[in-house]
Amino acid sequence: EAAELMKLTPMLTRRPQELSGGQQQRTALARAIVKESKVVFLDEPLANLDYKLREELRAELPQLFADRGAVVVYATSEPAEALMLGGYTAALHEGRVAQFGDTSDVYRRPVNLTTAQVFSDPPLNTAAITKKGTQCQLNAEVSWEMTGPQAALDDGDYTLAIRPHHVSAMPVAGAVAISGKIQVTELSGSESVAHFTVGQGSWVSQSDGIHPYQVDESHTFYMDVSKCFFFAADGRLVA
Repeated sequence: EAAELMKLTPMLTRRPQELSGGQQQRTALARAIVKESKVVFLDEPLANLDYKLREELRAELPQLFADRGAVVVYATSEPAEALMLGGYTAALHEGRVAQFGDTSDVYRRPVNLTTAQVFSDPPLNTAAITKKGTQCQLNAEVSWEMTGPQAALDDGDYTLAIRPHHVSAMPVAGAVAISGKIQVTELSGSESVAHFTVGQGSWVSQSDGIHPYQVDESHTFYMDVSKCFFFAADGRLVA
């Protein structure tokens, strides 16, 4: 069963030195399954596998070990992989736990800027903002009226953070327009990714569909301000 799951059946008669790196990785996973260990430690176990097999095993491995009553400690540098696996997540930064909890809670409600940055791919967009009354000022050209918990913040300076998929190439109801010059463009499956300038820094937009960005052209993106995080000077989440 383990060999079949790991697509190793044709290799069962081969010697270890005759296996490729990816096949050796799959063999190690198969051994963990066969041993029926109660605690399994996996350090980026899918890193050397081809895309199709990696996606299949991402979905199958958690259930496979759960069916055997095993506790799995799974190390990954990919936020999307952690979200797919579910369970509980410890976000690590420089060898320390920045936050621990239910995976969806850690993702949706990071308690500090470090966790938000660790748990974001593409990289989290950040900028210094000033709040005065109910107005939020990003730069000389971009400001908006704050509502809800954001509006209740004390006046002052904060770090705004927003994930790239909440900065869209297309207009969104209630979104704030923000313009910049395109630096780099990428296609990721059915999504378009654009890196663009914001003031002296760089932001990333991740949008559904294929968008014909051109490097060095100016483009307007749309930031869903209801999805923004606000962090205090010490990095704590405040709204």
